[in-house]
Amino acid sequence: MKKDKTYLFLLSLVYVGFVIVFCFFPRSTFSELEKRELTSFPAFTAESLADGSFTTGVNHWFSDTEPFRDFFMKTNLQQKKLMAWTFPRGDEEEVVFHATNDGAAAAEGTNAPTDLGELTADDKAKIANNGIIIVGSGDKVRALMAYGGGPNGGVSYAEAANAYHNALGSAVRIYCMVIPTAAAFYCPEKAKTKTRDQEATIRNIHNHLEPGVVAVDAFNALKAHAKENIYLRTDHHWAPLGAFYAAQEFCRMAGVPFKPLSAYQQKVVHRFVGSMYGYSQDLSIKEHPEDFVYYVPQGLNYQVWFTDYEINKNYEVVAEKKPYKGRFFQHYPDGHGGAYCTFMGGDTRIVKVVTGTNSSRRVLILKDSFGNAIPGYLFYSFGEVHVVDFRYFTHNMKQYVQQNGITDILFAHNIFNAYSPHVGKRYVKYLKQANGTFAPRTDKKTAADSLHKEHRTKPAEEHKAKTPEEKKPAEEKKEQEKPEENTNS
Repeated sequence: MKKDKTYLFLLSLVYVGFVIVFCFFPRSTFSELEKRELTSFPAFTAESLADGSFTTGVNHWFSDTEPFRDFFMKTNLQQKKLMAWTFPRGDEEEVVFHATNDGAAAAEGTNAPTDLGELTADDKAKIANNGIIIVGSGDKVRALMAYGGGPNGGVSYAEAANAYHNALGSAVRIYCMVIPTAAAFYCPEKAKTKTRDQEATIRNIHNHLEPGVVAVDAFNALKAHAKENIYLRTDHHWAPLGAFYAAQEFCRMAGVPFKPLSAYQQKVVHRFVGSMYGYSQDLSIKEHPEDFVYYVPQGLNYQVWFTDYEINKNYEVVAEKKPYKGRFFQHYPDGHGGAYCTFMGGDTRIVKVVTGTNSSRRVLILKDSFGNAIPGYLFYSFGEVHVVDFRYFTHNMKQYVQQNGITDILFAHNIFNAYSPHVGKRYVKYLKQANGTFAPRTDKKTAADSLHKEHRTKPAEEHKAKTPEEKKPAEEKKEQEKPEENTNS
């Protein structure tokens, strides 16, 4: 009886302690583990009270801003790690599945391209949250997005490139690039059943291009350098070095000059942990950051203009701001999770670079966020470089090309977006839409108040979280430190 009373007393103390902590201690406002600003307390209005959104917002705020949030999350992740189930495979690699309900792998399919030997039989592979494949260990650990597309996909992407060729005629050269993800080169044998063959999809896209549309084979250009740091280990994007080799292949196909890396100034953001920790929730990614290395062209007096878009809560463009002069490269402090925003600062804008190069060729890059790392390598090759993100464009594309004297158009998208019929159809729509095509302004919120699908342009003191292309984003967050803009831009 005495032991029972002692047990109940101790249990009551723990319960009271948690009540005091969760109800009276300061609420968390920012999560370093998730790299995001936590939910703000909702504004009270009679309308929000009547429709229930206020009470729902309060509930979300209370659960999202628990005191010591990162401590409890890390403790929970460590517990899950200890509970992981390991299935030995004899002399083969081990495949480890976490004891969680949300770690299902992607659909099984054909094998990925042949392993290049960087991973050995001693490496481990495991499926973490959201089906993300974790391979390697220590400072070699890498998070991979499983690819679920089939070998007959991506036709809409090829058809969009064909449509541009037919609409713009022989005066404008059209190039089609599909960027593979890291899983194409770094997935160990036992995990290949959890992802599909990216090269087969890319080959299908190339086969559907009409004569006159040039296929840029980024896959083999990257494969030749797969033992180099061409992909980020902790982020879903490729590394700037990978973009360099893809840009090199594009310039070779376009017949324009291309400078070696020795022409660039190398810059580094140390202790970078990108988007894949937030999605995998695997501590090995968090605990083994990497260097984010990028390259700035030297000896050019280039000038950059931005035309920013205002975005509503549905990720639609509701307004276009006046063009202004800015900087192409921004340098982020060591440890900053937003380093991939080094290039142009985001996606919700049109970018025009007058390079200072003596060339009559003007290139327009139609891209997703993978394409952000390409333009900086083309300053030596073209007189002007224009950049448009597939999600945000309010002009008529034919008129834009004519008015800006565009001579070359490069489609540059990662394989997830190249596979999606939605992307190709959107590009075809841009050929026909009227100038000033905006979404109706149906709410009072703008981009500063809403979530956004992957990157969005923010003022210099802000930064937003990055996520895999096929996912909805985490909440946007303000920067802990203002990025230092590059003085060479």
